[in-house]
Amino acid sequence: MKRTIYILILLAAVSCTDFKAFNPYEETLNVLTVKSEWTMEEGSREGFKVLVEDMNTGAGYAAASDSLGTAVFDLPNGLYRVSMTGKLGEYMFNGATDKVAVSNADRDVTLDLALSKAGAIVIKEIYCGGCKKLPQEGDYQADQYVILHNNDYDVQYLDSLCFGTLSPYNSNSTNPWTVKDPQTGVLTYPDFLPIIQAVWKFPGDGDDFPLQPGEDAVVCLRGAIDHGAQFPLSVNLDVPGYFVCYNSTYFTNTAYHPAPGVNISEDRYLDVVIKTGKANAYTMSLSSPAIVIFKAKGGTIEDFVRVADNITPVPGSIVDNVVKVPFDWVMDAVEVFDGRSTTNAKRLPSDVDAGYVTLTDVFTGRSLMRKVDEQLSQSSGYEVLADTNNSSEDFYETERQSLHE
Repeated sequence: MKRTIYILILLAAVSCTDFKAFNPYEETLNVLTVKSEWTMEEGSREGFKVLVEDMNTGAGYAAASDSLGTAVFDLPNGLYRVSMTGKLGEYMFNGATDKVAVSNADRDVTLDLALSKAGAIVIKEIYCGGCKKLPQEGDYQADQYVILHNNDYDVQYLDSLCFGTLSPYNSNSTNPWTVKDPQTGVLTYPDFLPIIQAVWKFPGDGDDFPLQPGEDAVVCLRGAIDHGAQFPLSVNLDVPGYFVCYNSTYFTNTAYHPAPGVNISEDRYLDVVIKTGKANAYTMSLSSPAIVIFKAKGGTIEDFVRVADNITPVPGSIVDNVVKVPFDWVMDAVEVFDGRSTTNAKRLPSDVDAGYVTLTDVFTGRSLMRKVDEQLSQSSGYEVLADTNNSSEDFYETERQSLHE
């Protein structure tokens, strides 16, 4: 995903399904009108998808905007998450906001929607939740991995690509970085992404690690070993060509960071650009990480983190700092929600990821996978993945890891 410019879109009126005919809360139905402003001189907003989700019950409502762009919903009292996704040509439009309160009155909500283009390198799979130790007792979590994918028709290079996760670690934690406008209810985000614990960087001088169109790169976040040899529900990550987050100086906990297996060459160890936390093992949420891949612009990432103003403490914390990564460095980002929680809240703004993908539970071997665009894949001759910059549209949950044998 590449953020380019902001555009505000006016969503003027189209009705969704009328729930009054069968909704048991008929006497408390309220009208929620989703709207914004449109600054483009040309282009229809017809067919843009507007979703409203009850944050407490998970009930969902959908509507498609008309050419002027209004979406109107008849809703019972509740606290809602509102999002919108649309496409004009090669550009995607996304916007979202959380905690829209609807209570015994009609309500308008205004979304700031951003214009973005699909990225060349995207996140294909996130396996973060671990599995059972069967046939032994207990849970296992030292086998996390992420798969990256070249979604472009040109060769892309992993050299100097950076990886990190957002503060707060979990989607149901209090987010110290966002502020809610008391009048509009819209969340305001900082003008940077707060990358916590560490920034990892792929090695290479610019052309050492090519990724062909449709090709994948596996990144082991903890142990690059054959986890499946001891725990059959896990995976083998000791495979030639895999990359690993391994640095025994910064992360000394060998239970989570054992020495990589014999099939992992040292030139595929990711570098720690900076460590900003105190943990002895790299920390990524089991249930709900927000993952970002990015490349520095206008200089190196090493020079960037040497500037004091680019590092800041987590508000209220005396332990962790974050790196303030600019939005326009982002190549792709994915928001994960905890399926066991009703208090999830967005950490990524809508122009980075307008939606989220839910991980139902931890220690189940479940994984999160990006959908394949079958039509584009057929015409392109290589695997092309969906990339609308809205994880609610692009991702789904699988029963087991794709690398499970």
